[in-house]
Amino acid sequence: MNMGAMKMAAPAPAPGTDPAALAAERPFLDGNDAAMSTMMAGMAVAPTGDVDKDFVDMMVPHHQGAIDMAKLELRYGTNQKLKYLAQEIIVTQQQEIAAMRLAVGEKLPPSTPSPTGTAD
Repeated sequence: MNMGAMKMAAPAPAPGTDPAALAAERPFLDGNDAAMSTMMAGMAVAPTGDVDKDFVDMMVPHHQGAIDMAKLELRYGTNQKLKYLAQEIIVTQQQEIAAMRLAVGEKLPPSTPSPTGTAD
């Protein structure tokens, strides 16, 4: 199966879901769908014969997907414990991406500001 061609289908709302609550959640759901689709497409890597490189090439989009979803929690979530966990996910996944890239001799991309940081 070509994961790059896979479109993540949104599940039907749970029975009894308040339509107003669902409408308010729509930006989160749309963002999550986009993050999942991007992640799945990015993980569809053609084998190179180098297990280590292929592993990193598949894991980086997987980790970036976790970062993108955690940013959505920070933006739209209201549970402070989950928002704190989302911030930790962003930091640890970025560190793991950097470690994997360095392990296979790739250069690191430029740093980006924290999702909760302010622009200058």
